[in-house]
Amino acid sequence: MKKDKSPLDREALLEQMGRLACAKVNDAVKLAYLPEEERDAIGRLDLSALTEFRRSGAGTVEMKFTDRMRALERLLELSGPSGEEQLERFLQRMEEPEA
Repeated sequence: MKKDKSPLDREALLEQMGRLACAKVNDAVKLAYLPEEERDAIGRLDLSALTEFRRSGAGTVEMKFTDRMRALERLLELSGPSGEEQLERFLQRMEEPEA
């Protein structure tokens, strides 16, 4: 069963990319040190910049974050005159039904 997707518009997408480009990682670091008894606090953390989180059995933590430079480069590309056409093609691909 497919989920209902709300249509993405140019402004919303550019706004989200801007938030990713400027996202702070403070809450992701808090997550790494969050004690077991406080796991319910995870829902209140801003983890938008976090793309990967791993904790090994030995307790080491590995985190990967959004590539800010890439997000900024894409924002710059998409905000230019040819960016609107690129964004339209991207949005059309996003709305195509999955095979």
